[in-house]
Amino acid sequence: MSRVKTLQSLFKRYRRPGDIVFAWIVLIFSVFLLSQIFEQTAYQSRGKLVAQPRFWPAISLGTMSVFAAFHLLGSAFSERIEGRWREVWHWIKSVEYAGWFIAYAASVPYAGYLPTTIIFAILLTLRSGYRNAKMISAAIVSSFIVVVVFKTLLKVNLPAGRIYEVLPDGLRQIMLAYF
Repeated sequence: MSRVKTLQSLFKRYRRPGDIVFAWIVLIFSVFLLSQIFEQTAYQSRGKLVAQPRFWPAISLGTMSVFAAFHLLGSAFSERIEGRWREVWHWIKSVEYAGWFIAYAASVPYAGYLPTTIIFAILLTLRSGYRNAKMISAAIVSSFIVVVVFKTLLKVNLPAGRIYEVLPDGLRQIMLAYF
């Protein structure tokens, strides 16, 4: 078995669908970050160049921009592969779950940890395609267990929901302390 490779085989590109879109996104992002280097970092009049707070971030962002440009050039000159937008749509669909998490985190201070966790567990169970009562019940039970473990056993300090303010005094204290 020969492990000797030619220079051309070492640098052969294996292009994937959506590669050119990814190359553009990375190049735009890295150039944007590089353009912000003077506003986000400081220059100190004394000290060595390599000890400046701006030096290493500038080196890394400059290198990132150069290699992103090379990646874009390599993608532009490679043969086109079908399925680019299908791949990009897959990336966009993946970001949906980050949106669910942001909505969940934004809802906890208003509805409380227990109700929000149960509601979002049910919604995500339905979103995943599980529609029968067994799976929804499993989502409710597991979310209740998660809340009990985090709030009661691990003593994680989470914001109390504003909805708890309308509960009777005894129940409100229990909900604030344990749920």
